Amino acid sequence: MLQTEFSFVLPKGYIDDNGVLQTDGTMRLATAMDEIAPLRDPRVRNNEAYLVVILLSQVITRLGTLPRVTPAMVERFFAGDIAYLQDFYRQINDADARVEQAVCPNCGHEFDVEFPLLGEL
Repeated sequence: MLQTEFSFVLPKGYIDDNGVLQTDGTMRLATAMDEIAPLRDPRVRNNEAYLVVILLSQVITRLGTLPRVTPAMVERFFAGDIAYLQDFYRQINDADARVEQAVCPNCGHEFDVEFPLLGEL
């Protein structure tokens, strides 16, 4: 069965409106629409960097005890947490490259070789 939600722990954490530090959360796999829809948002049209704010607010399904994550909340995340979440997003959404085992013909050393997916350089 395909895993579609993944748990994470923020390195710094988000301080909610009640002063409670929220650190653990869940992120779901992104859909094509998750990546397309923010491009229509005027905030993204005015500032492309805002794309990550919208995108993360869509794919984070849980953060601590909070009922939902909004763009306004993501705006208040610490920069280190944003960097962590962007990396986490890439990890769970990027297709894995094919890895094959190879043997050096000269010394017999075994090692893994990663073959890029179609379309990658």
